[in-house]
Amino acid sequence: MAWITWWALVIGFTIAGGVEAWTSNEQVADLLDGHGLREIGYGSLFGFVSSSCSYSAIATAKNLFKKGGSAAATIGAFMFASTNLVIEIGIVIYILLGWQFLVADLVGGFMLIGLMAFGFVYLTPDKVIDQARQNVLDEGAPTVQDPVCGMEVNPEEADYSTEHDGQTYYFCSQSCKGSFDPEEANTTIREQATSLSGWKALADKQWSEWGMLWDEIAIGFIFAGLIAGFIPESVWTSVFSGPTFGLPVYVFWTAVLGAVIGVATFVCSVGNVPFGAVLYANGLPFGSVLSYIYADLIVPPIMDAYREYYGTKFAAILSGMIFVSAVLTGFVIHFIFLGAGVIPDPSSVQIAEVKIEMNYKMILNVLATVFFLFLYWLHRSDSIGDEEHGEHAHTAD
Repeated sequence: MAWITWWALVIGFTIAGGVEAWTSNEQVADLLDGHGLREIGYGSLFGFVSSSCSYSAIATAKNLFKKGGSAAATIGAFMFASTNLVIEIGIVIYILLGWQFLVADLVGGFMLIGLMAFGFVYLTPDKVIDQARQNVLDEGAPTVQDPVCGMEVNPEEADYSTEHDGQTYYFCSQSCKGSFDPEEANTTIREQATSLSGWKALADKQWSEWGMLWDEIAIGFIFAGLIAGFIPESVWTSVFSGPTFGLPVYVFWTAVLGAVIGVATFVCSVGNVPFGAVLYANGLPFGSVLSYIYADLIVPPIMDAYREYYGTKFAAILSGMIFVSAVLTGFVIHFIFLGAGVIPDPSSVQIAEVKIEMNYKMILNVLATVFFLFLYWLHRSDSIGDEEHGEHAHTAD
């Protein structure tokens, strides 16, 4: 599975790194201060182009909620989209499970976001949401973004700052302040994409993403390989024994089972997909696999983070809401795709390559490896930014 998806992971993390490095989140919260279609749409869009790491997603959603975004747009739309609707997970789903699962993931994702928004607006008491926001605000003062490295900095405690054109910029360190070029503070995405320093910033961000996710992805592949290789088919047959009490009942209880497996396996985001392929190949229904994938935001460590961020009551409501929404979405999507006649044959799932062959995957993986090594070199090169700043200064003279 790692061989099949390596090139896709490199491309996905590169895109995510570019978005993180070349765009700013400072004004995002202002666009998420309501729970209408506009705010939910913005939250989903920002999540789609954001991080795929579950832990990074919940931290960013917390900060957006802290800065005034609504629970529906930040915790509901942004947080879910930034783990289950991002580019890299979509590519991996397409490769391992097929286009039907990719479309189902997108359609079901928006359905789940709608269910979450409905739950926050109509089912969760306002006083519970207000208390959750107060718990987050009590953590400390609002933060701003270091314009050089992107780190969140408390302006009241920052030791390094500078003013330019009436605006104050805060930095996490002397090195960031020293390398700050006010002429580049508001550079466009095109300018970033055509400069070596812009690509170094991308490399730094995507390497940070790899640092947060490589262990979960590796665990996902290893876990899926062990399960596929050592658990006999008879075990799967006994667990997924078929619709004894009718298809709706069978799909519903296996959707619940899929969500429970998602919670129990402790694997998040992209790492969920390989094991999802194994589950589908061994009999877990189409919609129930989606329920399993969607449950990555309620693994025990993340639920504990919810408790620390928002308080016990809100964390319990949020976790329960995600679980119920994942089950209902998987159930409904299963019958929509069944009615359309597009549920794929489980035998079409890509679980493993028997041998490495000279084909398009080989070419893509070689190119991806070369590109990955180039980005790693950029990440390790400390002089690139300084050289470009020197060139700017020389030109100005």
